[in-house]
Amino acid sequence: MSDLQSTPRWRRIVSMTLLTLGALVFLFPFYYMVVGALQTKRNPSLSGAIPWPSNLTLNNFLDINHAINLGRSLLNSGIFTGVVVICTIFFGVLAGYALATLHFRGRGLLFAVVLLLQAVPFQLLMVPLYVMLVRNFRMGDTYVGMILPFAINSVAVLIFRQFFLQVPQEMFDAARIDGAGEFRILRSIAVPLVRPAILTAALVTFIGPWNEFLWPFLITKKQSMQPLAVAVANYTQTGAGFHANPMGSILAGSTVLAIPAVVLFIIFQRQFAETHSSTGVKG
Repeated sequence: MSDLQSTPRWRRIVSMTLLTLGALVFLFPFYYMVVGALQTKRNPSLSGAIPWPSNLTLNNFLDINHAINLGRSLLNSGIFTGVVVICTIFFGVLAGYALATLHFRGRGLLFAVVLLLQAVPFQLLMVPLYVMLVRNFRMGDTYVGMILPFAINSVAVLIFRQFFLQVPQEMFDAARIDGAGEFRILRSIAVPLVRPAILTAALVTFIGPWNEFLWPFLITKKQSMQPLAVAVANYTQTGAGFHANPMGSILAGSTVLAIPAVVLFIIFQRQFAETHSSTGVKG
């Protein structure tokens, strides 16, 4: 008899009820954000959580699109976030593979430095990075200036290192005996086995730059280059008060900003389960 069948029915009912309530509490802010984005008039009371047909409109999305050009802002966010994700995965795979499988002098020290980076907040590095990139390298008002500080993510390096450590080393040793180089081993053996780690790192990396607004704002003041998070933040501070429903317009921008992250999570959530990498070993 399975564990599920042996569990008393009342316990299963209580567990499902608690999980359902927890899910509703977790999802309510997203629900209220969407409902608020569709309101003709702001209703901050509890009844405002009910989507009354007489109080629904798409004008809030039209207003914020007219103010900040949602299409252009989404494109800027896509360029900024997409390149960051690609660079993070590329460098993270290389560094994680080296730290997990290669033996070289200083490997332990290098891994300690990667761990130490987790304790240093990005805000502490923001001023020297700004001076270096904008004043010294003249990268202000460029995508490169926005992307470089996020191109290598120490969290992704740790994720890939842990996954590579779980791959049996005998597989790599056998490939080396057959004459395969390290890049061939990485491309043909290691990367296919850690595909869940790649998807996980992609989503974890995506959330950071997609929601980042302070660093891109420092790098460029041009509205044509600002990602959506920066444009919505600026709109909140300056332009929202001139519209009929300022809060509705702000929530409309937040809804558009949240949709890609939610969609990616739904697509990737089945891939988060760790695969049993030892199935590649015979015997």
